[in-house]
Amino acid sequence: MWLALVIGGGVLLLAAGVLALVGLRRSDRGSRLWLGATFLVATGLLAVVAGWLLGEPGANKGEALKTGGLAAGAVVALYALWINDRKRRTDEQRQRLESERAEHDRERVADERFARAVDLLGSEAGQVRVGALHVLAGVARSRPEYTQTVLDLFCAYLRWPFERPEDPAELDRGEQQVRLTAQRLIADLLPRTADETPRTPRYDLNLTGADLEYFDISERVIGELTMRYCLLRESNSLWGCHIHGDAWFTAAKCFGILHADDVVFERKAWFSGFTATGRVRMARVRYLGPTKFDGSQFPGAEQPR
Repeated sequence: MWLALVIGGGVLLLAAGVLALVGLRRSDRGSRLWLGATFLVATGLLAVVAGWLLGEPGANKGEALKTGGLAAGAVVALYALWINDRKRRTDEQRQRLESERAEHDRERVADERFARAVDLLGSEAGQVRVGALHVLAGVARSRPEYTQTVLDLFCAYLRWPFERPEDPAELDRGEQQVRLTAQRLIADLLPRTADETPRTPRYDLNLTGADLEYFDISERVIGELTMRYCLLRESNSLWGCHIHGDAWFTAAKCFGILHADDVVFERKAWFSGFTATGRVRMARVRYLGPTKFDGSQFPGAEQPR
């Protein structure tokens, strides 16, 4: 009897090996074939181990069957662990694909919002342009890779020619509100110096020839700042800024108050031809790179130091 069990078990193990090989080649039915192979291995081991032990002199049938059952159970347990690991890896792959699909959808939605908002900036209605500016700022907050592009658009809007009538009562108040909104959103998107770390992004601002009033980017981290030929009206503030790139104020004109105390210029600070008719505060400024004030005029200003 014991010999028949051993032989029968061996046949079952051989059949399990054949099924396993077929399962490796036929991925569509691999799971079923592997399940069948596992069943045959477990049954074969039960027969072989029990038969082998029963062939020993004075063998206990109960102990032989118990030992064979443990061997079969170990195979089933290993198969269950393999199935669970395979299911885990499948779930992880599915979650990764779903995350990639969701990320792709978010990028597509952001691209569509961005393109639509850029179109609306050309609207004749001021309130529509204000809404477009807020949409662009929202895109920059949700997708940081858009921030520099959005800042470039805001700066480009402020560089667009803006005619100021001699009579203030004739000023286009709607356009003025749009421009003030663009200025405020620029400040909102720039990192604050209080939160600055070595990994803080440094965004560039190109405001060449822009007509600005009440422009306040105090305590902001900036990359390169270009304000050549800028017109600064009323009160504007750069107080406490940390400017990591070159700063250009060439031929800019200040008709009001400019607050520029405690600014840190890491590289060039060029004020050639800068003229001011109002008060300019530039106390405790740190010039860490080349500085130039050729042809600049600061009537009534506090002298830089």
